[in-house]
Amino acid sequence: MDKELKVVDLTHTLSEIIPTWDGSCGFELSINSDYKDCTPPNLFRTQKIKCGAGIGTHMDAPAHVVPGGKTIDKLTLEELATDCAVIDVSEEANENYIIMPQVVEKFEKEHGKIKSNSFVIFYTGWERYWKTPEKYINNHIFPSVHENTAKMLLGREIAGLGIDTLSADTGAGGFPVHRAVLGAGKYLVENIANAKNLPPTGAKIFVLPMKIKDGTEAPIRLVALI
Repeated sequence: MDKELKVVDLTHTLSEIIPTWDGSCGFELSINSDYKDCTPPNLFRTQKIKCGAGIGTHMDAPAHVVPGGKTIDKLTLEELATDCAVIDVSEEANENYIIMPQVVEKFEKEHGKIKSNSFVIFYTGWERYWKTPEKYINNHIFPSVHENTAKMLLGREIAGLGIDTLSADTGAGGFPVHRAVLGAGKYLVENIANAKNLPPTGAKIFVLPMKIKDGTEAPIRLVALI
């Protein structure tokens, strides 16, 4: 890899103690067979994973809310490997903060119009509570995105929208951002880590889900190149 490129991992590590939407243990890793069961020198440990598809840093495909919509395996590499714009609202964001269209307008005045097919990340700073699940979930009170903001970004022909909270919607007023973004054939990414390490523009993003046939959600490895 070019030594001038910096790789940034935007993915939370999966474990049994991470925050989940319903607060339950959403991830289990068990051992099927272990080294002690093998005949040396051929030692193997085999494992089994049990989890919900929408866990940790993950993505929602259109089919998550749209009957007959595009599934995870139908998302193209052109949609998943693209330009990235990061809109930092961490200084003003609190648990009741809603990202309004004016935030996007201010960003574009400073950094230019968001390119088409970009993946847009809202960095709220909420990830600081990731290791305190009760606070991170917070009875589903956390920074979120207004429906009109999502529609504005869809007007920019974005590839997808991401945020460093459990969801772009809190659920208090339903899930209009999910309906808007996924209804437009785009994707959502939730529980993003380390977005503070990205520049506002110029990074390349790789949204890499488990390629699950007919999947409506999938855990991802989210990686950026600066």
